[in-house]
Amino acid sequence: MPAESGKKLFVGPRFRRIRQQLGLSQTQIAEGLSISPSYVNLIERNQRPVTAQILLRLAETYDLDLRDLATADEDRFFAELNEIFSDPLFRQIDVPKQELRDLAELCPGVTHALQRLYAAYAEARQGETLAAAQMADRDVGTRYEANPVERVRELIEANRNYFPELEQAAENLRDELNVPAEGLYAALAARLREKHSIQTRIMPVDVMRETLRRFDRHRRQLLISELVDPPGRAFQLAFQLGLGECAQALETIIGRAGPLDDTPRRLFRITLGNYFAAAVMMPYPAFLAAAEALNYDIHVLAQRFNSGFEQVCHRLTTLQRPNARGIPFFLLRVDNAGNVSKRFSSGTFPFSKFGGTCPLWNVHSTFDTPDRLLKQVIELPDGTRYFSIAQMVRRPVAPHPLPQPRFAIGLGCEIRHAARLTYAAGIDLEKTEGTPIGVNCRLCERENCAQRAEPPITRTLILDETTRRVSSFAFSNAREL
Repeated sequence: MPAESGKKLFVGPRFRRIRQQLGLSQTQIAEGLSISPSYVNLIERNQRPVTAQILLRLAETYDLDLRDLATADEDRFFAELNEIFSDPLFRQIDVPKQELRDLAELCPGVTHALQRLYAAYAEARQGETLAAAQMADRDVGTRYEANPVERVRELIEANRNYFPELEQAAENLRDELNVPAEGLYAALAARLREKHSIQTRIMPVDVMRETLRRFDRHRRQLLISELVDPPGRAFQLAFQLGLGECAQALETIIGRAGPLDDTPRRLFRITLGNYFAAAVMMPYPAFLAAAEALNYDIHVLAQRFNSGFEQVCHRLTTLQRPNARGIPFFLLRVDNAGNVSKRFSSGTFPFSKFGGTCPLWNVHSTFDTPDRLLKQVIELPDGTRYFSIAQMVRRPVAPHPLPQPRFAIGLGCEIRHAARLTYAAGIDLEKTEGTPIGVNCRLCERENCAQRAEPPITRTLILDETTRRVSSFAFSNAREL
C-alpha cells in the first residue's frame, strides 16, 4: 500500500470498498470511528492518509481483518488491464504500466467496465457481430451476458470466492446433523426424506445413462447414478439441500450481483449451491484447523473429510473468512488438450481470461505421471514466484468403452506461504530456481521458448528463411506502437 510514512497509508478506494461491503454511509462509518464525515470523504478520495489508530479502530469496531486492505484485488485488476491493453487494438497507444496500476487501484469501477467492454469486443471479434445480435433480437447492451461462465467467474472473484451466508448455513446444518464425515451421506439422505419428503435412490447406469444426478419433482425423488463415488454422492445430496434450505440466502447473494440475464443467474445459483455443498462436507472451522495442523496435506484432508482430491483443493481456495484465513491459494483445472474448465484465485495469480496456460507449468505433465503429485516453483516474467502442486484426477467413472474423463488439478500459492505446506518440506525455497513461465503465449514476452505456440501480441513477428531458431517464432524486442 502506498505510504506517506510508516504510520500513514493512502488506501482510499479500498477503504471505500470495505465501507460499501458493510452497507454503511460515510456518516455512519465516521460515527463508528469517531471521526468527521468530511475526513472519511477525504480518506476515500486519497486526499488524507489513514493512520494506524484509525485502522485499528476500524478492525475492532467492525470485526475486520486488516488484510482486507491488501492489494490482492488491485493486483488482479492490474493483470487483467495489462492483458487488455496488450491487444493489437491498442498498439498505437503507449500506456505506461504505472498508469494501468493507478487505474486499477484508484478506479476499480472503471476497470470493471473496461473488462466487460473488452470481453464483449473479444466475443464479437471471434464470431457473432453486433448486427447478428440485433437480428437475433438480443439486447446489444447486455451482450456480455452471452458468456455466462465468464460472468459468473467474475462474480466469484468479486466476492473473493467467499460467501459468509452460505458458510454459516453450512455450519448450522452440520451442527444439527452432528455426524462424523463417514456418516454424512446417510444423515443428508434422512434430512431430505424427513424434512423435504425427498427420497434418495442410487440408480444403475443403464437407467441414468448420461445423467449423474436428477431431481424428479413429481415423484419427489433424488436420483444419483451408481457411477458417482461416495464423496460425490454426499456432495449431490448437500447441493439439493442447499437449493431448498438456503433459497433466501442464495437470492440475497444473487441480488447483490445486480441485473443478470436468466442464464448467468441460473449458473450463479448452481455455483453457489455447489459452494454450500462443499462447505457442508468441509465445515469452515474444522477444515481450516485440520488444514493448518496437517500443513495442508490434501490427501489426508480428503480422507478425514471423506472428500475427493479436487473437492479439497477447491475448498482451500475459499478460506477467506476475516480473522480466520487460510493460505490464499489459486486453482486451475485443465484437460489433456489444455482447455481450462475451472480457475479460482484467492491470491494474486494473474490468470488469463482470453487464452490458455503456459505449457511449461507442470500441471500439464500430470497426464504422463497419473499416480504422482508433482511439485514446482514457477516464476512469472515480472519476477513473482509461486509454489505449485499438480495431480491428475479421474471423475466420474465411465462405462466401457467410453473414455475415462481425466483432468489435471493445479494448486498453488505465493512463494512466501509455501513453507507452511508439507509439500515444500526439504526444499530450499529461496535457492530453488523457478521455472520461467508466462501467463500464456500471447502475453508472454520471453524469448527462445521452445514451447511457444504463438508470438506475443505485443511484439512484431520477425520472419527469416535463412535461420531456424529454438522457438518457432522470433520477434522484435520493442513493443509495437
